Amino acid sequence: MKKKVLVLLGPNLNMVGIREKGVYGNESAESIHEQVAAYAEKLGYTCEIFQSNWEGALVDKIHESREKFDGVVINAGALTHYSYALRDAIASVRIPFVEVHMSNIYAREEFRHHSVISAVCVGQIAGFGKASYFLALHALQDLM
Repeated sequence: MKKKVLVLLGPNLNMVGIREKGVYGNESAESIHEQVAAYAEKLGYTCEIFQSNWEGALVDKIHESREKFDGVVINAGALTHYSYALRDAIASVRIPFVEVHMSNIYAREEFRHHSVISAVCVGQIAGFGKASYFLALHALQDLM
């Protein structure tokens, strides 16, 4: 049976390719999503990608993940730095979460240097652009 993976994307990640091109590049969010889904399939996963600008929708999806998915790749966007609701939701499910950031959050503004969700994720991958998602999917292989 194929493993099921959720790629969960937070606020403003639908604007990749439009916003801050010097940080996130020119490639559209849709193009990256297609490549991530194809890579997941290549690894033998069934992959769902979910993006929301609403914290509550992300919390609901995390709650749903415990019965639907074997692992989660999460790029919580700015919520990474202050959402205790996301942190507690991740802690409430017993599947592996890998935290991802396309940019190197430690080379950016000071407020981005701290993640409130990293303590409840199995690991963090940051700074490799869209390849951060591919690396996270690969990391999940041994964790699920």
